[in-house]
Amino acid sequence: MTSQPSNPLYIQGDLTLLLEVEHPQYTKARDLLAAFAELVKSPEHLHTYQITPLSLWNACSSGWDGDRVISVLKELTKYPIPSHVERNIEDYASRYGRLKVYAEDNEFFLKADDPALSELIWQNERVRLYLSDRIDSLTFRFDGKQRGRLKLILVKEGYPAHDLAGFIKGDSLDFSLREQTLNDEPFNLRPYQIDAVERFHSSGDNSGGSGVIVLPCGAGKTVVGIGAMNAVQSSTLILVTNTTAVRQWIDEIIDKTNIDASQIGEYTGQMKEICPVTVSTYQIMTYRKSKQDTV
Repeated sequence: MTSQPSNPLYIQGDLTLLLEVEHPQYTKARDLLAAFAELVKSPEHLHTYQITPLSLWNACSSGWDGDRVISVLKELTKYPIPSHVERNIEDYASRYGRLKVYAEDNEFFLKADDPALSELIWQNERVRLYLSDRIDSLTFRFDGKQRGRLKLILVKEGYPAHDLAGFIKGDSLDFSLREQTLNDEPFNLRPYQIDAVERFHSSGDNSGGSGVIVLPCGAGKTVVGIGAMNAVQSSTLILVTNTTAVRQWIDEIIDKTNIDASQIGEYTGQMKEICPVTVSTYQIMTYRKSKQDTV
């Protein structure tokens, strides 16, 4: 579809998007933009979004590609998209997946899709710090403990890795969701909450189990978290912002699952319980007596 002055979106050369809030297509446009752009400002009449390399790579991890992003922008834009904007989107999106992380026999590897990229990675001093050795023209071995740091450096260098290494399976925790809460109210996940859980879990595939699920206030993010626990059926650590939130989470789990209260622990400044399900705060998990102590 070509651009139309009656459409709701302005596209600027720096990949900033301006969306008219009172436009009849606002809701449709908002939902589409959320897949590949970050909401920066939301004043009353005009919302500002930013397309970044990271926002595009997150979209690619959910099955999008550069052509689909450009197609959506063409559908929504008032005026023609600047040609360099299209080129930038195509370039950023094409980088996703060119590097893959995988594991074999308890060893971790990074593999490029062609020798030129492999050599570029090998010559990058910041990346090379986290590589143990080079196996062949495409493949490197690295310490699995450095997996997160290596992936972060690769993102900063402009080549995000598609992580297929999976995770160590935790202790089994068999439970089910209640059909009725303890207050005898019907309980089930809403369709968008089920969709969020399925996107996170990916049917247990190695490509699942990580990422960020973004939902608006009041959308039931705690319920989505409980749904994710139910999909994994494993021991769980939940980190929240404060002690009040810890106790709210515990109450919600007891209310909406058949997990016994004795299997749920609070790990805060007041209590130090470690259970199959442990709920704690970010602060208590990163506490250091001094700046010199390691986390």
